[in-house]
Amino acid sequence: MIVIAATNRADVLDKALLRPGRFDRQVQVGLPDIKGREQILKVHLRKLPNTIGVDANALARGTPGFSGAQLANLVNEAALFAARRNKTSVDMNDFEDAKDKLYMGPERKSMVIREEERRATAYHEAGHALVAELLPGTDPVHKVTIMPRGFALGVTWQLPEHDQTSMYKSKMLSDIAILFGGHIAEEVFINQMSTGASNDFERATKMARAMVTKYGMSDALGIMVYEDEDSSQGYFGSSSRTISEATQQKVDEEVRRMLEEQYDIARELIEGNQEKMHAMVDALMKWETIDRDQLQDILAGEDPRPPRVYQHNEVNLSKNDIKTTNSTPPPLPAM
Repeated sequence: MIVIAATNRADVLDKALLRPGRFDRQVQVGLPDIKGREQILKVHLRKLPNTIGVDANALARGTPGFSGAQLANLVNEAALFAARRNKTSVDMNDFEDAKDKLYMGPERKSMVIREEERRATAYHEAGHALVAELLPGTDPVHKVTIMPRGFALGVTWQLPEHDQTSMYKSKMLSDIAILFGGHIAEEVFINQMSTGASNDFERATKMARAMVTKYGMSDALGIMVYEDEDSSQGYFGSSSRTISEATQQKVDEEVRRMLEEQYDIARELIEGNQEKMHAMVDALMKWETIDRDQLQDILAGEDPRPPRVYQHNEVNLSKNDIKTTNSTPPPLPAM
């Protein structure tokens, strides 16, 4: 007799179940990679009546960390979008809207935003996108939008070209510069500072501190680990210090130096490409969302092409043919 069992909480299993002679083989099933997500999406896409121009590879690249159930939910949400719009097929626009909804929540179309604030958001997101495209070794920008979703007024979306198992120093430094791009754009073109960059600062600081204290990516402080996660909290919630005050001061100085260097790099790129920034903002104010093709046109000094419009075939699609599942996607990667 062979008994097969599955669980997603192996840490709470009774030790008696794991004694020799019981469950002798343990197979770890992780989340699918890009190729696996593409194959899973193709299985679910076959259930739809019709799809026009749907790129399963692009969808797989844009859904890192998704499980099979979450990918099925993505396909269902895209079909629901198509049904609500009385469309005869499901296209990439529906999938993009479904992915944005799962990541950040539905569009807040009823939100009234002043024109000045919309333009400030456009410059903020354009700053992120410009730095991301001009720095080497970064993930390509998939799209930029100033459509409010959830708590965000705008998003710059980058898609990795392949699965990333390790992070490297050069890319992490570039990601820090990208995070600073939004604040710098507001400062340069609007001559104002807003609270919209607070999360960017927080993520940049955490990344730089981890590079110094955990990953040994600082030439000044070497390869020693300066932060012990296990001893970060002492008894009764009190902090437990593992390094001296003098060393802590050196860590802070190195983190600040790293952040300021990337800030200067991002500022130089933005100040040196002001015409492209203005063109990107004009496109965002006109269409609210620009994709990679339009972004490439702007960076090449050309007029951006109009948004892509998909044609639909005469195939009936109704809400009754679509099932829904409850699934929460993983958090967004750094953008």
